[in-house]
Amino acid sequence: MAVIHFSNPILSGFHPDPSICRVGSDYYLANSSFGYFPGVPIFHSQDLVNWTQIGHCLTRESQLPLKANHQLANSVSFAGIYAPTIRYHDGRFYLITTNVSSFRNFVVWAENAEGPWSEPVDLEWGGIDPSLLFDEGKVYITGTSDFGGEPEGIYQAEIDLGTGKLVTERRLIWKGTGGRFPEGPHLYRIQDKYYLVIAEGGTEYGHMVTVARSSSPYGPFESCPHNPVLTHRSHPSPIQATGHADWVQAHDGSWWVVFLGIRPAARRNLHHLGRETFLAPIHWSEEGWPIFGINGRVELEMEAPVFCLEPQKDDVSSRRDDFDSEALSHSWNSLWNPREGTRSLQARAGWLALYGTEATLDDLEAPTFVGRRQQHFECRISALMEFDPSEEGEEAGLTAFMNESAHYEIAVTRKNGVRTIFFRRRIGSLWKVEREEELPAGAVVLGIAADADGYQFTYANPEREEVALGKGESAYLSSEIAGGFTGIYIGMYATGNGKPCRTPAFFDYFDYQSLISGTCKR
Repeated sequence: MAVIHFSNPILSGFHPDPSICRVGSDYYLANSSFGYFPGVPIFHSQDLVNWTQIGHCLTRESQLPLKANHQLANSVSFAGIYAPTIRYHDGRFYLITTNVSSFRNFVVWAENAEGPWSEPVDLEWGGIDPSLLFDEGKVYITGTSDFGGEPEGIYQAEIDLGTGKLVTERRLIWKGTGGRFPEGPHLYRIQDKYYLVIAEGGTEYGHMVTVARSSSPYGPFESCPHNPVLTHRSHPSPIQATGHADWVQAHDGSWWVVFLGIRPAARRNLHHLGRETFLAPIHWSEEGWPIFGINGRVELEMEAPVFCLEPQKDDVSSRRDDFDSEALSHSWNSLWNPREGTRSLQARAGWLALYGTEATLDDLEAPTFVGRRQQHFECRISALMEFDPSEEGEEAGLTAFMNESAHYEIAVTRKNGVRTIFFRRRIGSLWKVEREEELPAGAVVLGIAADADGYQFTYANPEREEVALGKGESAYLSSEIAGGFTGIYIGMYATGNGKPCRTPAFFDYFDYQSLISGTCKR
């Protein structure tokens, strides 16, 4: 039988902190979403390699109130949902996570992973990165210190998920191996042993996965003799910052781990696509310790599970949205909680209408924004827009957006009574319109051509050839420079720059084309 190989990452672009569970021969995966709405994308697969998004877990503001938390961070890149855990037990899916915007831990559940998911039950539990283990009638919650004076480490208790109240006291069960920020814990029971998997070293280039085990869920825990079981620190791999892992036993008995990693752009060694989801096999030593990947390392191409019979599909290599549906597809997100009445698919059939408010892309409140993740270094985006601003300051267009202080856009506005198209860059506290031109009346096709080093912004209309309006380096939108835990979004937006727009912006289509597509090989 021919061996199939798959390409890592299995979910490209901003898909951090993966958590996985299995129901029969079906697999479900959830990711962090930070300050984007709806929250926590949910994926389904039957071979661990090909994944399809089937929805979001948190689709209502009552489930996911988002705002800047000035005590912790004041950016969409730091707020919102951190590190969810998805589990299945007794006919029901559970998802537990932290909303850092309100600094609360909560659990929701659903009969089907597609949803709808329940209203949240707030938990009597501090810290971040909570996880669940269902074991012989008991439910264990595992997480980090509460950042309120507790020693660093992993804490655990039994909990009643119906009320959110603890059944037992909160206990420190493991401090890790000495790496900073012990976090992202998951507890598993395998036969008569309890295995604890955590992340250490911080979610940057020193990231690593460590493992311990015990005969009791409360320890004492014995550290794996070959910790860290997964890390690429000080290793010249195109994959870096590997960590925050969750494992699953497949329906054929094999073991697999999902985890996050980054792919820095080669020339600058900075990453801007975000933390992505990777996959690797687990083998077991004679002493019962897990061996991740190839002795603790992973590659861009690896051998797929034997039950993976189809070539790997790049589900996002070519995707065009003509806005013909009654609702936006799962790939779209808003910044923060979107305001009611700021977008419509019904105002003009086959078009997305955006109604700008006073909020801008620089603000810490929800602007009128509909965007999707950039998932390839090399890609081409285009959108046909009709927008004839009636007042000075009204603008609408396309943006390459990392956070409120790091974004580029090409947009149409009215300046000195003249319809104008411009290219602007925001880099930290620096803000500049690089180029602007008078724009004739009519529809305009806005374009962004991306490669690993940067972005070129273009426009075209029926009377003219495509015009290159400006360029922006990807380095200034990278996490290392711009900060945060997210990745680049390419979005459509509208704003009145301090007052509501009188004129809506209409988008006929949004087209995303990958120029390089990873495939599975036999």
